[in-house]
Amino acid sequence: MQLATWVVLISSLLSVLSGSVAETSSTPICSEEDRASLLSFKAGISQDTTDTLSTWTGRDCCDGGWEGVQCNPSTGRVNVLQIQRPERDAGTYMKGTLSPSLGNLHFLEVMVISGTKHITGPIPSSFSTLTLLTQLVLEDNSLGGCIPPSLGRLSLLQTLSLSGNHLKGQVPPTLGGLTNLIQLNLARNSLTGPVPLSLKSLVNLQYLDLSYNLLSSPVPDYVGEFKNLTYLDLSSNLLTGKIPVSLFSLVNLLDLSLGYNKLTGNIPDQVGNLKSLTSLQLSGNLLTGHIPLSISRLQNLWYLNLSRNCLSDPLPAFPTKGIPSLLSIDLSYNNLSLGSVPDWIRSKRLKDVHLAGCKLKGDLPHFTRPDSLTSIDLSDNYLVDGISNFLTNMSSLQNIKISNNQLRFDISVIKLPPELSSIDLHGNLLVGSLSTIINNMTSSSLEVIDVSKNFISGHIPEFVEGSSLKVLNLGSNNISGPIPISISNLAELERLDISRNHVSGTIPLSVGHLLKLLWLDVSINTLSGQIPSSLSQITGLKHASFRANRLCGEIPQSRPFNIFPAVAYAHNLCLCGKPLQPCKG
Repeated sequence: MQLATWVVLISSLLSVLSGSVAETSSTPICSEEDRASLLSFKAGISQDTTDTLSTWTGRDCCDGGWEGVQCNPSTGRVNVLQIQRPERDAGTYMKGTLSPSLGNLHFLEVMVISGTKHITGPIPSSFSTLTLLTQLVLEDNSLGGCIPPSLGRLSLLQTLSLSGNHLKGQVPPTLGGLTNLIQLNLARNSLTGPVPLSLKSLVNLQYLDLSYNLLSSPVPDYVGEFKNLTYLDLSSNLLTGKIPVSLFSLVNLLDLSLGYNKLTGNIPDQVGNLKSLTSLQLSGNLLTGHIPLSISRLQNLWYLNLSRNCLSDPLPAFPTKGIPSLLSIDLSYNNLSLGSVPDWIRSKRLKDVHLAGCKLKGDLPHFTRPDSLTSIDLSDNYLVDGISNFLTNMSSLQNIKISNNQLRFDISVIKLPPELSSIDLHGNLLVGSLSTIINNMTSSSLEVIDVSKNFISGHIPEFVEGSSLKVLNLGSNNISGPIPISISNLAELERLDISRNHVSGTIPLSVGHLLKLLWLDVSINTLSGQIPSSLSQITGLKHASFRANRLCGEIPQSRPFNIFPAVAYAHNLCLCGKPLQPCKG
């Protein structure tokens, strides 16, 4: 009995094993045609710092070992090719071209080759034979030439994204044949001409982005027929005419961006019909008339940017509870004479308030919820005072710009918020010393300090290690004393301007340690001695001026110092060498 039992068990085990072997042997391996197509693509890539293609070895491209390649398990044909640079590794790239042989992957449903940075050349017209494609994503490479009109044959395509390349020519009218498209993204290229009328047939679109091109036509009225559209970005083109009223029937629209074109006319009152809208960006156009009161009905709107237009007074009397979700508002540089910040803005819990060039007068405004603010721009107004309480309780503030006003206060008494990264107070009437804004407490968080064109005095303070400062502009003040040797602690500094002061002494050798410096201006001071040869280490410098000091000796004879124009060294005691006259002896 016991022996019989073992016989049964062994028979069952052999049966299972033979079934597994049969099942394994029936699993198809990669098609030789597909493998050859992939290897041809690999051969066209001369450099791959992502190491993706290093995994493409062996006979079977369907065994899971070829990174970015997937196959249909029942046919063994490649149906997905997905090569994307990891977001966490911005320094990696591929260099080469797209092989036309990829057009032989006839069972391909998804092709994503994005973020490689340096894949150049045209989009192969052979891609039009990939009739099973539902996704074609070739964004953020360096592809050139025109968009192949033959892509209009890919009738199953749902996503077409060619953004972030160097494509030129017109948007092919044939793309109107892609009636299954849900997402069309051609942004950040150099496309010209009109938005084709043929795109009217793309009635299933949910996402349309043609921004940052050179398109020149009116905004197509037919876009208002894309009832499923949630995202529309036509910004940064050369579009003309009025904003079509039809756009405001898109009840599902979340994001509307038409900024930086040449649009004229009024903002239609029907804008209040966009019940789902969360972001409205119309800046940088030629829009006139009043801001519609109907905007106050947009319950979900959190971002409103109408800056840099020709919108005029009066500002509508928005109810206090209007636009309840608003977090960011920018009305800068219109024809508005606000006088004071409206109560409905001051009383809201906002993150960004930008009202530059709005003819604000009197003291700096008092915001009732200052702890929520992260960015304030009140520059180019007529504000005169109120700094002592203005920054109180602004614990989240990161950027503040109050330049070109008539503020008159002692900068040494200012107390900066702990999270502040950028402060711009240039073009006011400030006095005092820099000891408060440049010290052990603030230097680790600040990235930008611009207090130029004031009446600030005293010496340049010492700088501590660990500074994040990238821009330091102290030009056109009454600052005296030497440049501190500790300036070398500003390892991240890209722009240094101490021009038009009374700075004396020599240029420290330590300035040569500022290896990221792009802009250096020490002109119109009383600096003496030589220009240190250590400055030759700053090889990326784009602009330098040593004009009108008391400098002497040979100009560093290395790039870029010997190719800056002679005016950069003019009006000193005895500088010599290229680009000035040769040194004697």
